Amino acid sequence: MRTQVGIIGAGPAGLFLAHLLKAQGIDSVILEARSRTYAEGRVRAGVLEPGTVETMARLGLDARLRREGLIDEGLDMRFRGRTIHLDLPELTGRSVVIYGQQEVVKDLMAARVEAGDPLIFEAQVTRIEGIETESPRIHYTEGGESRVLDCEFVAGCDGYHGAGRAAMPQDRITLFEQVYDFAWLGVLARARPMADMTYSNSDRGFALCSRRSMQVSRLYLQVPVDANPEEWSDSRFWEELHARMFDEDRSEIAEGEIFQRDLAKLRAFVAAPMQHGRLFLAGDAVHIVPPAGAKGLNMAVADVRVLSHALTAHYRDGSRTALEAYSATCLERVWKTVRFSSALTGLLHRFDEHSPLQRNLQLAELEYVAGSRNAQAAIAEQYVMLNYLKDLP
Repeated sequence: MRTQVGIIGAGPAGLFLAHLLKAQGIDSVILEARSRTYAEGRVRAGVLEPGTVETMARLGLDARLRREGLIDEGLDMRFRGRTIHLDLPELTGRSVVIYGQQEVVKDLMAARVEAGDPLIFEAQVTRIEGIETESPRIHYTEGGESRVLDCEFVAGCDGYHGAGRAAMPQDRITLFEQVYDFAWLGVLARARPMADMTYSNSDRGFALCSRRSMQVSRLYLQVPVDANPEEWSDSRFWEELHARMFDEDRSEIAEGEIFQRDLAKLRAFVAAPMQHGRLFLAGDAVHIVPPAGAKGLNMAVADVRVLSHALTAHYRDGSRTALEAYSATCLERVWKTVRFSSALTGLLHRFDEHSPLQRNLQLAELEYVAGSRNAQAAIAEQYVMLNYLKDLP
């Protein structure tokens, strides 16, 4: 099989890239190691920045998003029983949309399959060769048989453990990483959600109340990194959530059936550069942020917008300028986004290693934010617009 761009991974990065390239008349083949059912069922964050929403609209893939997505105009942060309310439209002129990442994947995947464009499931990439030549090759297995995809460029969109980053020469790439010693216990509950995305920093630890729909709440608690989700009974979870959200009379947070539990371990990770030869990496393959701020999907979409723009310039004009600048262009934004997510994590969580002095400095910063419109505007702007690429068409 031969194509112009071989894409490894059918997550948001790979799917968005394929659709963006198709819009410019550039052929691609997506190789996905898992089944379609698995790929569509991976539950991730569901906060879409304006740039992501606008990209879906330009591709004509936003019909269900417009019907089912929830516009979220507020972000709340609680501490000491008080609430800092950030009015996103008032502070930034924009808002975000709540729409699950798995729903985005379903929409993009369905459009790709319906159009008959190549998307091969259960295709395990075994190696990538020739990335320093003009004819790289992707070796993979499908149905127990070895196959080869010949292409002109390779896009590694297959995540932290994928073959894309593994194919980078190890002496050409630098890894930056921080692993946190706590995790998020997340649940989905059939319960009326709170009106706004609400973070809380309490003496008992961090908590978050968000929503997936008007009937389903997505809720999180900070727990030890080795916690077992099954050891958290429904009653234990609700009691702890009420306490951390300062909902003392248990009247604010609606309870309901918890039908899914998971544990998310937190890390900040960047790999640089994001390209070598004709191999280009995007999304979780080269950067992962702590989930505070919900930036992962939006970062991936911004990456592939930059990459598709660069590939379009190459195929239209023969120019390699944008391709050669891909990594530098993305990393400037990536580091800002990692900084914001890490700072928000540091502001809102309890750290066992914190001295009483450090704990009081953390609370003092929240007091400052509570009393400063400029500080609130800075947080709101980064929450809404960090991955907005105003200079790209």
